[in-house]
Amino acid sequence: MIEFQLPWVALLLPFPWLLRRLLPPAAGSAPGLYFPDTSKLDGLASQTGTPAARRSRALLLWAIWALLLLAAAGPRWLGDEVSIPASGRDLMLAMDISASMETADLELDGRPADRLQVVKAVAGEFLRRREGDRVGLILFGSSAHLQAPLSFDRATVGKLLQEAQIGFAGRNTAIGDALAIAVKRLRDRPESSRVLILMTDGANTAGEIPPREAADLAARSGLRIYTIGIGAESMELPGLLGGMFGARRINPSADLDEETLSYIASKGGGRYFRARDRQELESIYAELDRLEPVAQDADTRRPMTSLAHWPLAAAFLATIALAALAVLRRHQVEGTTGGRA
Repeated sequence: MIEFQLPWVALLLPFPWLLRRLLPPAAGSAPGLYFPDTSKLDGLASQTGTPAARRSRALLLWAIWALLLLAAAGPRWLGDEVSIPASGRDLMLAMDISASMETADLELDGRPADRLQVVKAVAGEFLRRREGDRVGLILFGSSAHLQAPLSFDRATVGKLLQEAQIGFAGRNTAIGDALAIAVKRLRDRPESSRVLILMTDGANTAGEIPPREAADLAARSGLRIYTIGIGAESMELPGLLGGMFGARRINPSADLDEETLSYIASKGGGRYFRARDRQELESIYAELDRLEPVAQDADTRRPMTSLAHWPLAAAFLATIALAALAVLRRHQVEGTTGGRA
């Protein structure tokens, strides 16, 4: 099926004829050209002034004008309707990249690793499995930023996740601001599909919006929230002389505000999870993986192919033909006048 984006352009077709009819002929005060040899003028009139020559030139000019208008009208071919699957979740990841995320109290592939490295590895695999979901990414430290809006392009969101570095958003933790951004970005999506997964290893120490206030706002907007507290509960610090004296164990997650994270999850109708190592984090994401996609209204699209290049090409060929006729007539005139000389 062919349609035109600007069909009203066809109204301009008689425009040159109207100009010729309505505008008076140009009046010039300059003296006429002097031809010392009138035989050349006679030859020119005999070759170019014939009715057939004028008609062919006029037809080509009208064809060029019509073809240019046809291209300007935006012709395009509409294909058959194609249904685009629109089931799944609108899933936003909010990831803490504050200074405490560089604490190396976890393991990755049998080697010590900081919290951010482990989160990147596990969350990256989670994103790759979420086929059919729209996914987005929020990074927060002293401030919160939307790193990737909701998109079906999980590969790009995963790449942005892997490129996140500690300190990009400051060294403190603005949990409330991250929640507020998630609410803003998800509020226009269907209520049954909106999900936020918030990962942090500390307490709110920055930002303009308190976490509980942001959680209440999220609850009113119908946002479902899962929170994950990251970090081991025991870590050995070396003492003096390479650890021979004074070695001690500490709790590197002492600052984790589990009470607030539990409150946020409960207000959002989700759950709070505790990840003390990579295995627990993987099991959490495995459970989140079992979220059933909620069917939404299927989107339909009709593929469109522009056809404007065809009338443009035809106009170009007609212009070449017009120029060729002019050159041919000139040669004929020159041959005629030369013979008379």
